[in-house]
Formats: sequence, C-alpha cells, structure tokens
Amino acid sequence: MNKTLVLSPAASTISCRLPVLFQDVPESGRRFWEFFTVNIRNPHTRRAYFKAVETFANWCEDRGLHGLAAVTPMHVALYVEQLGRSHSKPTVKQHLAAIRMLFDWLVTGQVMPTNPAHAVRGPKHSVKKGKTSVLDAGEMRDLLRSIDTGSLIGLRDRALIALMGCTFARVSGAVGMRVSDFYIQNRRGWVRLYEKGGKVTELPCHHNLDQYLEEWIAAAGLAETPEAPLFPTLRHGRLSGTLQPLPQANVHVMIQRRALDAGIRTKISAHSFRATGITNYLQNGGKLEVAQAMAGHESARTTGLYDRRNDAIALDEVERIAF
Repeated sequence: MNKTLVLSPAASTISCRLPVLFQDVPESGRRFWEFFTVNIRNPHTRRAYFKAVETFANWCEDRGLHGLAAVTPMHVALYVEQLGRSHSKPTVKQHLAAIRMLFDWLVTGQVMPTNPAHAVRGPKHSVKKGKTSVLDAGEMRDLLRSIDTGSLIGLRDRALIALMGCTFARVSGAVGMRVSDFYIQNRRGWVRLYEKGGKVTELPCHHNLDQYLEEWIAAAGLAETPEAPLFPTLRHGRLSGTLQPLPQANVHVMIQRRALDAGIRTKISAHSFRATGITNYLQNGGKLEVAQAMAGHESARTTGLYDRRNDAIALDEVERIAF
C-alpha cells in the first residue's frame, strides 16, 4: 500500500502522506498519487486540489469514516454544506470539484464502484466582473515613468511590468520566459509566452515594450545567453554567475514597492496588469475576441471578467447625486 511517495521536484508541491481514507482499498494509494502527479500538471492546481481532498479526508476520519466504502453522497453533501459556513462559495466549489474529479479517477481505475460526489450540487456562484484591481492609463504611465532606469534592476522591473500590461501575460508566463522568447520578426520585436494549459502565445510588441526589452537586454548583456531567463534575479544589483528566474513572490513584492514609490494608492498585484491591459485595449476600440486570443482564454466570458470599462460609467452616474 502506497502510504508515502517520493515526488520529483516538479511534483513536490504536495504532501507525501496518503490520507487514511484512501488506505483501505488495494491499489487506492497508487491510483491516488497518479491522480495528482499524472492527471494534474499545473503545480498550483495540484496543490489546491490536494489540500481540498486532504481536508475532506480529515473531515471523514473525524467522523469515523475510515474507508472509501463508507463515504456516501449524504456525507459529501454534509461536508459541502458545513464548508460553506466558513469558506467562500468559490472555495467550496473548488473543494467539491477536486473531490468529484478524484473519485471519478478512482472509479475509472476500478478502485470504487460509483462516485459519491457525482450528484452533489455545489453553491450557485455567478461572477460578471472580476475583483482584480486595475490602473487607469495615467496611473500606468506614472508607474512606468517613476522607475529609475539608471540601474539594471530598474530596467528589468520596467520591462517586466510593461510586458504584463502590454501582452496581458500572467506573472508565471512572464517570469518563465527565456531571452530567446524575445525575437525580431518583420523588423519588430515579438514575444513568446508559455501560459498555463501548455498554451504558447506569440505576440508583436507594443513599441514601448519593444524599447524597454531592448534596453534591458543590452544593459544586462543577455543577448549572448539565449537560453537564460529573460528576467533573472539580481544580487546586489548585478547578474549572478548562475542565472535563475525571478520568483513570483519577488515580483509581487517588487510591484508593491514600485506602486508605493509612484504614489499609487490602489492595491494592485501582478494580475492587475493583465486586467489593466485588457481594459485599456477595449477602451481604445479593441475587440473582445482579439483580447481573448491575446490573453489565451478559452471563453470570451472569462476575458469579460477583466473588462472594467463600466467602472467609469458607474462613477459618472454616482456623481449625479448632488446633496
């Protein structure tokens, strides 16, 4: 019985302990680990789904349910109802999705005869506008202009922020770029982004982004190392011997510092530049379906969550109130 598993570095974002709930049926341990290491490739999804399943398994253990055969749809429904009292609806839906998908995997592997979570309904949750904060065009310009580009770190940070705003790139796609992912085609700079789901997006650069990337690469001397990370970490303001990509956590800290220096009071994150770019593009006559393709979204509805043009309309209407 596979109670523990030695994971590769790519899969080591989850615990190595097999929950008690999955220890009573032969082959359940192997099938359990396969679900997370073979079926789910995205490390963030893997970590979130494992936490959801582990929480449910601990809940079952606390109630004397020590094997898969003891779990019924009523237990899953009760868990979902109780979870909803302390967690948001999106979190509850994610937990239920993780449980349902894992049980489906166990059913197809003939570990379980039926899926007890199949008929359980999660809470209704409809979102028409995302919660990600956005910057207006003036704030974005102020942010970029406030960065001191007399140093390598300033040139790097300006290029990285501009990249996320001009290409709608996720921070993971941005920091995952190599130097060779910025290239010249038809006398213009292009970028190649590797997004989640294995998608590869290639886009021409906005003229400002083209300039910022050229200046950063030239100053850092990265042109001779095409396989190096495009946005590496810096030690004491200089490139280290072994170039390592800038961690996402460092990007978030950098953004907060740059926003503070620019006098921006809006609470922003790396994802804000994705929303800012999409909103600004649509404000200037861009097409939703093109924004969808640039952002790598499967659905135009998802892209629409980043469209904050109606925020300005709402503000104009509020100002009609005259006390």
